[in-house]
Amino acid sequence: MRTRVAVAVMTALLLLYVVLAGQRAIVLLTSGDGVGVAMGVALLVLPLLALWAIGRELWFGVRAQKLGETLDAEGALPHEEIEVRPSGRATRDDADLLFPAYRADVEAHPGDWRAWYRLGLAYDAAGDRRRARQAVRKAISLDAADRKR
Repeated sequence: MRTRVAVAVMTALLLLYVVLAGQRAIVLLTSGDGVGVAMGVALLVLPLLALWAIGRELWFGVRAQKLGETLDAEGALPHEEIEVRPSGRATRDDADLLFPAYRADVEAHPGDWRAWYRLGLAYDAAGDRRRARQAVRKAISLDAADRKR
C-alpha cells in the first residue's frame, strides 16, 4: 500500500511540475528572444518525456501486478522459506541458492510467462533489479502473445 501512495504522490508532483513548466514555457515562447524561445521549447519537451516515462513505468507496474495476482490465484508463486532481513527483503545468500532452479525452469519452458515471472522474482530477491525487470517484461510480452492467440 505504501508503494501505491508513493507512486500517487510522485505522479501528482510530476503533474504539478508539468503545469508550472508549461506556464513558464509559454512565457518564454512568447518572449520573442531566440534563447527564450529555445528554452521554452525545452521546457515543453522535457516534461513530455517525463510524462511518457512515468506512464510507461505505471503501465509496467499494472501489468506486472496483474500477472502476480494471476500466479497467486493459481498457487504458482514461489513458496520457499528463506531467511529475510528485518526490512523484509531476502538475504542475498538464500536468494542466490534459489536462483538456479528458476533459471532452469525458464530454460526448460522458454515460452512460459509464469517461469519468466518467477525468474524475475528470484532476480529481485537476489538484488538484481535490472535483470528482474527484464524477466518480468519478458513475462508480460509472453502473456500478451498468449492472449492474442
